[in-house]
Amino acid sequence: MRIDVFTIFPDMVSGFAGQSLLGRASAKGLLDMRVHDLREHTTDVHRTVDDSPFGGGAGMVLRPEPIYASVEAADPPRPLFLLGPGGRRLDQAMAQELAESGGFSMLCGRYEGVDDRVRTDLCDGELSIGDYVLGGGEVAAMVVLEAVGRLVPGVMGNSASAGDESFSDGLLEYPQFTKPAEFRGMTVPEVLRSGDHGRIARWRRARALRRTILSRPDLIEARGGLSEADEALLADPDLSD
Repeated sequence: MRIDVFTIFPDMVSGFAGQSLLGRASAKGLLDMRVHDLREHTTDVHRTVDDSPFGGGAGMVLRPEPIYASVEAADPPRPLFLLGPGGRRLDQAMAQELAESGGFSMLCGRYEGVDDRVRTDLCDGELSIGDYVLGGGEVAAMVVLEAVGRLVPGVMGNSASAGDESFSDGLLEYPQFTKPAEFRGMTVPEVLRSGDHGRIARWRRARALRRTILSRPDLIEARGGLSEADEALLADPDLSD
């Protein structure tokens, strides 16, 4: 799967993309991540990528020429997303869609943003990671790379892991434990040590439901409330520890 990123800080993105899970996936040929420096397509000695906005105002705006030239030279996979507040907000469902798309690209804004002709003519849409302001799109690009890259088939060592995580079924993930079974008076629930995989699965589902109800009731509401099966799980005394 190929993912292209256009930025004026390529080392920031490529350094992140070369580490941990993403780095190993690239080394195995599962991910083809290409980072493009917009400054390579400037035409002046100062490698200028920005200018003051027409109409006045604070800050600077990324010019269209180096962006168009960089994108046209790379011929990246589409869609090309501008990372900004006006797009669809990234969630687990969208991450899964992008992981199954075969490839996409991202443009990192900076300063006061990009010339709007880039947004309306060159880009295919916008993508947001939340309703807050960052200094630029690079951190957002890293979030998207991490969320999407790990869902590409073969990237995670255990393909079942992604299906058990928070938001995969519209719920927060159930509690996780490891050795030792007892630590400072705190004991791992007996059910997880029972070897009864059916009971363990039911306990995990019940705990995921309880955690989501307490911490993110909006997720329960978005799912249309609790099903009869979910209510039965929550009422089962065998799953209460």
